[in-house]
Amino acid sequence: MSLGLLLGGQGRQHPAMLRWLLDDPSPPPELRALDAALGEGWRQRFSDAAWLQRNRVAQPLLTGLMTAAWTRLQPLLPQPAAMAGYSVGELAAARVAGVCDADTALRLAQARAAAMDGCAAARGTGLMSLSGAAAPRLQSLATAHGLECAISLGPQRAVFGGPLAALAAAARAARARGLQVQQLTVPLASHTSWLRDAVPGWAAALARAPLCAPALPLLTAVDAGLPRSAQAWREAAARQIAAPLAWSDCLEALAERNVRCVLEIGPGDALARLWNERWPERPARSIDEFGSAQAVARWVERQLQATGGWAG
Repeated sequence: MSLGLLLGGQGRQHPAMLRWLLDDPSPPPELRALDAALGEGWRQRFSDAAWLQRNRVAQPLLTGLMTAAWTRLQPLLPQPAAMAGYSVGELAAARVAGVCDADTALRLAQARAAAMDGCAAARGTGLMSLSGAAAPRLQSLATAHGLECAISLGPQRAVFGGPLAALAAAARAARARGLQVQQLTVPLASHTSWLRDAVPGWAAALARAPLCAPALPLLTAVDAGLPRSAQAWREAAARQIAAPLAWSDCLEALAERNVRCVLEIGPGDALARLWNERWPERPARSIDEFGSAQAVARWVERQLQATGGWAG
């Protein structure tokens, strides 16, 4: 029995996120690096919702916060059994797994956001979550309105992307059928073919980055695979901005590794809640719920000691 990690994506950042990390009187270097990436006043702009949701802000911001959080948590926790990164969270997961250092992850986040924002075909598109019916029924409704599946979340939940007008029409139809609808704040139809023109530039940035083979099991979000080389991880990461994420498969693959508890690294608790819906006997919590790194470590220790899985 051991620890699993889920590293979050865009859409859950909020003004009060990760206060125990951001209020640290001796901030880790990853936070200082964000001064150059976002400007020295970035911490004072969290109340500006429009700024906080922009790709060029959100992607490096989240990558920097998650890698900084891991710098604080790593000495306090056992080595993770496996991990997966949700969308841009895959870059922070790569840092945790030893594929790259924190500076490289941050530069890649900036390059990823720039490639996506520069994709003309994706303008005027967005994402929407549908739930409350079997996945084939959700897919049928979305397809009828010209949408594509962007993320498979579970047996009765998925994220779909496409033009904003099509999303609005699909949302009306879904509500009329008693389904749950959530419009996401991500400003493009990520993980759909509307982003295909962004792939070459993003792949070129990955090709230039100094990367290593994963030192820890790292599930790739696009196919729940376990890459054994830096190149295999590059190829999966390049595909994922324009291909649907097999997130449900990632969760199942993590569960198959017999983890006793799961930590969501990042703001919000969306990934932890998804996990708990399916494996409540192996609890998940977000680090955003705690008041300190030490409190996170105490919770993990309690979960693992209960099953003899704590080694230090």
